[in-house]
Amino acid sequence: MTTADAATQQANPLAALFDPGVRADPYPLYRALREHGPLVSPDGSLATVGSHRDCLRVLHDPRMSNRPSLDPLPPDAPPQSFLFLDPPDHTRLRSLVSKAFTPRAVARLAPRITKIVDDALDAAAERGGMDLVEDLAAPLPITVISEWLGVPTQDGPLLRGWSEVITRALDPVGAADEQTVLASQQAGGELAAYFGELIAVRSREEGTDLLSQLVRVEERGEKLTIGELLATIGLLLVAGHETTTSLISNGLLAMLRNQVELDRLRADPSLAERAVEETLRYDAPVQLTHRLATKDTVIGSAEVPRGSMVALMLAAANRDPELHRDPDVFSLEREDTTHLAFSAGPHYCVGAGLARLEAAVVFRRFTARVVRPEVDESSLVYRPHINLRGPARMSLGFSAVRRD
Repeated sequence: MTTADAATQQANPLAALFDPGVRADPYPLYRALREHGPLVSPDGSLATVGSHRDCLRVLHDPRMSNRPSLDPLPPDAPPQSFLFLDPPDHTRLRSLVSKAFTPRAVARLAPRITKIVDDALDAAAERGGMDLVEDLAAPLPITVISEWLGVPTQDGPLLRGWSEVITRALDPVGAADEQTVLASQQAGGELAAYFGELIAVRSREEGTDLLSQLVRVEERGEKLTIGELLATIGLLLVAGHETTTSLISNGLLAMLRNQVELDRLRADPSLAERAVEETLRYDAPVQLTHRLATKDTVIGSAEVPRGSMVALMLAAANRDPELHRDPDVFSLEREDTTHLAFSAGPHYCVGAGLARLEAAVVFRRFTARVVRPEVDESSLVYRPHINLRGPARMSLGFSAVRRD
């Protein structure tokens, strides 16, 4: 390591994650950061936290803000997604959006999710193989959220393209170059223009889709403004598609690498929900999240000054040996699958129920229908993201796909 590299590592302990060489397995690095943390940069601008105890505390601490800066937003700033807001604004927007994401509303999607998964497996049977990401894990969540929003079927690939570009700029500062940021902003603008037209139509017509519900949702006279609607839809689309794709891919890969667990799920389909939770603990789609310290505070043994950005290594916290025995082992026999993959506290993921349902259906149908599946490790390519982790390509071979 050069002197310059050492200085960078001290100023930003997460810098090593930018190395493409650790993309396939960043967990040894997370383990080292957790064991040596919490770490605070010399200038106090960044604190890195990795233990489950400390991450959980920060996620529940009202002194920790979700805003990107302590500076107030300018009057002409566009509305923010509630992901980046604090109470009371966050509370109001989340409450309105949650009205559309009731457990009953999500459960009604199960038959359609099952049909999409079975159609993908039928197509794989005809081809004699499949790419688990491109042919199953990615099309499923974008199709589900698009149809639920009431987007025309033929526009699904368009939304997926915008989503993929937008997420490239979501990594920690220093991972995305200026060109990537500009492309993300352009995609965000095109996405907003597209849904702006749909919102105008739904405002004039009564509909039953999710977008219509969000247009009409109201509580104590409060409704979502056009700007808030657009910000919310962008969040639902990107978060609902990208993270669920990785949840499905990461879980299938973990089980394909451990055929004992795959056989265990095949023998007992009721373990599908546990397989989802163990995947979220073992290889979370969202590896990092951030909070902003609004006051001087102490995290573990570290003094964190006001204005410090606190990086929470959720991937490290989920494998904390103080919480789990053999944390680096994927096991469906693990009864306690406690994790922070969906965050915790006020910002717990509003779409967690839908993600869990989609992944459980995939795991159940895949193990029931695909005979002797085997992943081609040489085909495995990870997405370039640091924060959003999952394969970009993953070829699968099999001896047969059973027909129901």
